[in-house]
Amino acid sequence: MTDEQGANQPEYEVTIPTRDELLAAVEAQAKPLAYDDILRQFKLDDERQHIGVKRRLRAMERDGQLVYTKANAYGLPERMDLKKGRVIGHRDGFGFVQLLEGGADLFLPYHQMQLVLHGDIVLVKESGTDQRGRTEARVVRVVEAGAQEIVGRFFVEKGVSVVVPDDSRISQDLIVPAENVNGARHGQMVVAKVVSRPSRRSSPVATVTEILGEHMAPGMEIQVAIREHGIPYEWNSEVLAQVEGIAEEVSDADKAGRVDLTDMPLVTIDGEDARDFDDAVYCEPDGKGFRLWVAIADVSHYVTPKSALDDEAHTRGTSVYFPDNVVPMLPEKLSNGLCSLNPNLDRLCMVAEMSIDGRGRLQKYDFYPAVMNSKARLTYTKVFKILEGDPKLQQQYEQQVPHLKNLKSLYDILKAARAQRGAIEFETLETRFIFNAQRKIDEIVPVHRNVAHKIIEECMIMANVAAARFVEKHQGLTLYRVHETPDDDRLEGFRSFLGELGLQLGGGDEPQPKDFTNLLQQVAERPDHELIQTLLLRSLKQAVYTPDNEGHFGLALDEYAHFTSPIRRYPDLLLHREIKYILRSLKRDLSGLDGGFHYGEKHMAELGAHCSSTERRADDATRQVDDWLKCEYMQDHVGAEFDGVVSTVTNFGFFVRLSDLMIDGLVHISNLSSEYYHFDAERHFLIGEHSRRVFRIGDNLRVKVKGVNLDERKIDFELADIESAGRVESRRDADKMTARMAASKGAKKGDRGKAGRPGKKPVKKSGTKPGKKTDKKKPSKGNRARKAKQAKRAQK
Repeated sequence: MTDEQGANQPEYEVTIPTRDELLAAVEAQAKPLAYDDILRQFKLDDERQHIGVKRRLRAMERDGQLVYTKANAYGLPERMDLKKGRVIGHRDGFGFVQLLEGGADLFLPYHQMQLVLHGDIVLVKESGTDQRGRTEARVVRVVEAGAQEIVGRFFVEKGVSVVVPDDSRISQDLIVPAENVNGARHGQMVVAKVVSRPSRRSSPVATVTEILGEHMAPGMEIQVAIREHGIPYEWNSEVLAQVEGIAEEVSDADKAGRVDLTDMPLVTIDGEDARDFDDAVYCEPDGKGFRLWVAIADVSHYVTPKSALDDEAHTRGTSVYFPDNVVPMLPEKLSNGLCSLNPNLDRLCMVAEMSIDGRGRLQKYDFYPAVMNSKARLTYTKVFKILEGDPKLQQQYEQQVPHLKNLKSLYDILKAARAQRGAIEFETLETRFIFNAQRKIDEIVPVHRNVAHKIIEECMIMANVAAARFVEKHQGLTLYRVHETPDDDRLEGFRSFLGELGLQLGGGDEPQPKDFTNLLQQVAERPDHELIQTLLLRSLKQAVYTPDNEGHFGLALDEYAHFTSPIRRYPDLLLHREIKYILRSLKRDLSGLDGGFHYGEKHMAELGAHCSSTERRADDATRQVDDWLKCEYMQDHVGAEFDGVVSTVTNFGFFVRLSDLMIDGLVHISNLSSEYYHFDAERHFLIGEHSRRVFRIGDNLRVKVKGVNLDERKIDFELADIESAGRVESRRDADKMTARMAASKGAKKGDRGKAGRPGKKPVKKSGTKPGKKTDKKKPSKGNRARKAKQAKRAQK
């Protein structure tokens, strides 16, 4: 009997109290309620009732609703001052509890982290304050175990087998008994399943479930990231069976009743390495403005609600793009085949047809299912060169040139409208890895956005706005792409920083996007513009998916929803279904509306949280792979010098981003001059006590690659010439700076993972690592032999 089975289940045919009734009984008591008292209060005399209520109580314990005390009684966590949260491990062995109810994180010392693993949901009790002012917590119970399959490297030392987790937030090594090795060899990357949880006296025990291969094998970084972040990468038999039943080409029956746009000169414009083409565009003059058609692959026709394909697409949430590799949301037969708008092939699509006036305002819009035939597969580079007047390309794409010029004219209008409403634009540089035949990195090259990128971006934004307005107009329900306004705390810190520079953010207590844009324009020529832009970006929130339309702050739009990429984003597929549902309710005389579906409010809220989560999961995984590849590349450049910019300042040094490669590395204070250094977290600088040399975000300097740690994905730099780095302040200014830091003593507690704050003791270069923790240091991962005695005891 599960905890949710009730009175009339045939297995027991007895009545037991519900969760609400049990909670009410415990709440009514002044102290925890004993198990025997529960039986008496509810008059549970039957042995089968005892079994049922015991299971339900255990389930309520597991979910954190009740706590089982040492006195064999059940109490309420909130009355015991217990809090529920997620464990966030740190590479140095300590950790934090991120409270599910919100609020400041609680600190878990090393000895408490030995009882849990990163990702566990736990009940904790506050236990005091440490020497650095952090509120400590004691683990009462693990409510829900985190990831039970852990990716790591397999080692054998003195007859003891261990798996060292690749995720540095998991500080415990996993002991692998001899019978659980399953063919793994020393140094290989493996997946290990935890079979015994850690305790005060023993490490966690695991069994090897999968051997990924040699540590430095080509593509290993992707295999590790996929498994470490729990990204689904295999198609189950139900999905494969459904895909097998889909035809290779669009049938005449599928085309019937749709609007025929096969003669319209729609084209796709994507990157050179793109394989799935989910959007095509065409526009023509319309009075003083333009009429724009954005045709999007009709994925909802093939991926219907509650099907095996839909279940898998929902689980994945998004395609995950790694360098030269992709884990798609949909099988290749759809993503690169039937749903990809390949040139000169009939394809089903959903069309947003829009009228835009001469001031870039959306006047009219309509949506309908259609069939199209792309007239060309163009790239951003080709379109840019065509618009620049490349004679060879203009001759090759002679028929498309007039339409591309129309798109450029439309873009000029939309660009002006974007500036008028004040949408925030950041000038960031991305990079691309160039691999050789052995999949080793030959070089890292910058990726420059040209006008063709921006044309497509503005067309897609317009279609997304039209889709959001269409749903809102007809009182439908979908997931909006919401970017909320910055919160007060972040704004306060940013304003304080600007004040130190003699700058001001307009807009009073509620700045608008235009105020941020005006600031960026104001500082564009300043030498510290990089610093200001970085901190401005950090003051903004992360965009999420939600059924509540709260606008998009960054784009300065009142309504915005993702419509244009249903091949690779699940929220777009949901929006297509809602649009079809609305069209059907309007009794449009069109076929092709079979994929329509309407979700309830509660279900849509759950979908929003899930899609936001899968998006973050994909971002984390791709960032991890990028970090690995950058470290691998820099291993061949130890000793080389590069120009860079200070990107982050901490109390133990500062990170430098190489200007050409966009690779970050740490200049540790132990590699600076031997003196005391003071750190100001609010103003983001380090200052030497005697030299008065200041290092700030945005400083340009030259560094030398000192070392690379691939296992921990760390790159260490040192200054090529410290005398020319940073800026030496006058004694008077330096005294003012340190006085301000002293005045801010005690500010901002509990920053997870940060090693220092303003007002703390200065860091000194000496024989010990600056910022040394007061917590017991975890055993070194490079010295497994010291743990042999404990490991053998665990195996027994």
